[in-house]
Amino acid sequence: MSDTYVEGNFLGLPESGEAIDVVVLPLPYELTTSYGQGTAEGPAACLAASGQVELFDEQLGQDLPAGASIHTAPAWEGHGATLRLQLDELASHLAPWCTGDVFPIALGGEHGILPPLMWALKGHPSIEGDLSKLTIVQIDAHADLRSELNGEVFSHACAAGRALDMGVGRLLQVGIRAFSHEEAKWISTDERITTFFARDTQSPITGKDSWQAWLSELASLTGPVHLTIDIDGLDSSLVPATGTPVPGGLSYWQAVETIEAVFNAPNATVISADVNEIATNDHSPVTEFTAAMLMTKTVASHLKAREDGRWEATSKAKGIERAEIECTYFTSLTKLAER
Repeated sequence: MSDTYVEGNFLGLPESGEAIDVVVLPLPYELTTSYGQGTAEGPAACLAASGQVELFDEQLGQDLPAGASIHTAPAWEGHGATLRLQLDELASHLAPWCTGDVFPIALGGEHGILPPLMWALKGHPSIEGDLSKLTIVQIDAHADLRSELNGEVFSHACAAGRALDMGVGRLLQVGIRAFSHEEAKWISTDERITTFFARDTQSPITGKDSWQAWLSELASLTGPVHLTIDIDGLDSSLVPATGTPVPGGLSYWQAVETIEAVFNAPNATVISADVNEIATNDHSPVTEFTAAMLMTKTVASHLKAREDGRWEATSKAKGIERAEIECTYFTSLTKLAER
């Protein structure tokens, strides 16, 4: 824990001025949750819990912030009267931080934050408007590939599908154990999707081989990568307060191994990340604390990648004050991509 605790800041860390290396972006967005509620309170709860996380990271070999400047941005506030207006607002809010000079990590909120993140990343210098260059690595209990849920095509249950519709080139999934017939068909027929199902990686008989295959897949990554961590990808005993907890998920250490493997891939660069579907309950803080630990590991792994030369700024530093970049994509969209 930091000796000088600053309430509301990630890890309670004080900030040192205009220079920023990592930005934490709280996104209390919750419009399409389909079971448990409360993800709008998740980011604040996770930030509060992060103040209790130990700052030393074994892989990095240092206490965070390890000489880096970590900025916790003010929480996003949605004002749009419709879901699509709020998606445009989210994208407009995120885009100024996806410009290659900092490492952005978004903190949700429901998984519906993923499509606005994809729109924002189109402006990243590593993407140059072409999302086919990007690989998403997804930890999740759910495939999130539905065409719609309850009549909404931008439901949290459709987040990965909408990202592919927007042009993302590759999707690697792990922890998946709750999916529809429609999603199973998409997984089996779309060469962009590689899914490691929990029944394989968590099997007491064959799980070791399947897990090693997953780590090998991550080691072979190339090009820009976005890491999206829906915390329900972990076993529900670790995250009981998430929106849709599912038994049979990843262990905490498997999540850590995944994060480290993504950032250690020698021919890939993780340009952004998000941790989402955090909720709270009155019984235990274990959910938000687990999420805070995963956030901390993600930031530490990014700083290790910087140290080892697997990440470098691709644009000049822009400071804290950033003008929003207007997005009208979601409100103007009339037709989804054909599968």
